Amino acid sequence: MSLRITTLAERPEFATGLWDMAHAWAGFMMNDPVADMFYPAATTTFADFVLVADDDAEPGRLVARGCMIPYPAKDDPLPDGGWDTVIRRGRLARESGAAADSISALEITVRSDRLGSGVSPRMVAAMREHAARLGFRELVAPVRPNQKHLEPRTPMAEYAFRTRADGLPHDAWLRVHVRAGGRIVRVASRSMVIAGSLAEWREWTGLPFDRTGPVEVPGGLTPVHCDVTHDHAVYVEPNVWVSHPLG
Repeated sequence: MSLRITTLAERPEFATGLWDMAHAWAGFMMNDPVADMFYPAATTTFADFVLVADDDAEPGRLVARGCMIPYPAKDDPLPDGGWDTVIRRGRLARESGAAADSISALEITVRSDRLGSGVSPRMVAAMREHAARLGFRELVAPVRPNQKHLEPRTPMAEYAFRTRADGLPHDAWLRVHVRAGGRIVRVASRSMVIAGSLAEWREWTGLPFDRTGPVEVPGGLTPVHCDVTHDHAVYVEPNVWVSHPLG
């Protein structure tokens, strides 16, 4: 497969359709308020940190995208707030002109019909190479294990460090990162927080949300906390911090 991977800044023609690619993300995840600090600016302010891929089979048609964001590590380079924290720090640093001494991967999305075709490892490798070219010595990632949704009640601290007989991670997406040279470091316990009214959660998931307590939702890595008395539900997603040394 002849995959061409460049930055969006180099191929701005992909900007208009960057978010139109068929994907497997759960619908409720499109309602993370912190993501709104990155995605509207991804095609402009952060175009140098967005990778796009197409191939010879369908030149000009997006096969995959990968997003990164530089951020200030401060005294907490791998925060418990994971995804939400690096986006918030990165956007605020860009707006204020503050130095960003670290870089985090945010997502790799492969077009649905190309899943399982070997694109994901190529995108991880390209992210590592691009971060190194930009002068960073480490690429970190608050990884969302792609099979954890099958075990929403299992603590992430247990799941993240589970291995197979060959010593590689049990989870397929974590395996991709480790094979690429990454190291599992720790759990980001509140990496993404999505809150909404019960009506909103019913719209997002098609579930009744009519009883107080944990609610398992399709695609969720943990149950959603539902409170009928106070008419709200909150999803707190843990991710897994992976470090990719680049030196």
